Amino acid sequence: MVNPARLVAGIDLGSTGMKMLVTDETGHEVAVAQVPTPWRSGPGGTTEMDAGELLAAVRTLVTTAAGRVAAVTDAPIEAVALAGMGETGMLIDSHGAPVAPAYAWFDPRGADQAAAFPPRLRADFAGRTGLPLGAQVSVAKLAYLRDQGVRLDRARWLNLPEFVATALGADPVSEYSLTSRTGLLDQDTGRPWPEMLRCLGVDETFLPPLVAAGTPVGLAGGPAASGFQDGAGGFAPVEWLPANVMGAILTVAGHDHLVAAEASGGLPPDHYHVSLGTAEVLLRVIDGPLGFEARCRLAEHLINEVRHVVPGKHVLVAGVKTGLLLRRVLQTAGIHDRAGRDALDAAAMSIPYEGGLPDDAIEVAGARNDDGVLKLTVRADGVSPAEVFGAVLRHSNDEIALLIEAMDRELPAAATSTLTGGWAGMASVRRARAQVLPPMTASTREEETAYGATRAAARLLSTTPPMIGTAP
Repeated sequence: MVNPARLVAGIDLGSTGMKMLVTDETGHEVAVAQVPTPWRSGPGGTTEMDAGELLAAVRTLVTTAAGRVAAVTDAPIEAVALAGMGETGMLIDSHGAPVAPAYAWFDPRGADQAAAFPPRLRADFAGRTGLPLGAQVSVAKLAYLRDQGVRLDRARWLNLPEFVATALGADPVSEYSLTSRTGLLDQDTGRPWPEMLRCLGVDETFLPPLVAAGTPVGLAGGPAASGFQDGAGGFAPVEWLPANVMGAILTVAGHDHLVAAEASGGLPPDHYHVSLGTAEVLLRVIDGPLGFEARCRLAEHLINEVRHVVPGKHVLVAGVKTGLLLRRVLQTAGIHDRAGRDALDAAAMSIPYEGGLPDDAIEVAGARNDDGVLKLTVRADGVSPAEVFGAVLRHSNDEIALLIEAMDRELPAAATSTLTGGWAGMASVRRARAQVLPPMTASTREEETAYGATRAAARLLSTTPPMIGTAP
């Protein structure tokens, strides 16, 4: 067997799938594995995840990737960094066991509770947290669970990558970029927001210690490790960990879109990084917080101003639910594999960007970040899946143009952009985004977030590891 340079791994806990990428410290790919994210769907768009099913999927992911590594090299995986979706997380008890399922960020539960928060808190929410108030933020789901009888004052909150990290052996921590997605963090102070804690009936111990992305937090299989259900329904030590993963240094790389943005190095301030997965996120890096009033103005357009994975930096994050709508178009058309998607892409490229039907033939709604429900009105014959796909891309372009206009009122206009994510591989998607974004390049990397996480892991190989945003 060939022993390459030292090995590291990045895990991306995504909304559609969970990936583990193993590279050497220079970034050369050694192995990759993927499993579906084990959501359970319910009525009214409710979507949740059982902790046992999540961790069983993680076990499959890690053992598959580690086995593929072992087939080509005897070298161990020396560091593992975890990135993933925001808003979704687990409530754990004093023993680290989950006390409720994890709700998807797009689950509608919590909307009534958010609307019932005290008037002063609702008025200050965006200015304090950098987030628009709605069902998507974690505090809305937490208030829902509280109203269902869950004792929040006896629990702690872990964002999803933090929870999986603890299951693998890490100490419980709250990473800044992920905790910025919860509605619990004051963006100016960098501390939990006291008024929100009081509203939920908890204190600062509800969150584990806050740490920067890329901070070493434990060892795989170490004494803190527990997390897979045993036969009695409890949580047993992770004795299943493959030998080539055992003892790896663990870190939380942060919020997936932000980790992807830093995959190839720091972003210039006049640049959009656009990550198109289930959600589509436009991201700009800024040197610090814009302040209460600016955050309020941005939140009116559902734009966030939160902490970046690079210490000291903040980001503007604007989202649309393009990927969710595109996925539903494919499913409605009976397309469930790569070959079908490629055929649809070719068909979409065979017609003009504007489509081949009258302007009002297809009306689309649902891309706004507070929506996500695909609504189609068809007023003409001859509507093909390719025409619908193109109409959804044009509709999301219209929403993106509004977001760019709002951000341009707070910052100088961006000069360049990069398009990444699973949908960026489609020519029809790239053509559409070139209509609305500044001069654009598209990433050819398949797993941008997982790759970005491997770069965070590689930094751990130093005895005094620099934080994310620096070499490598």
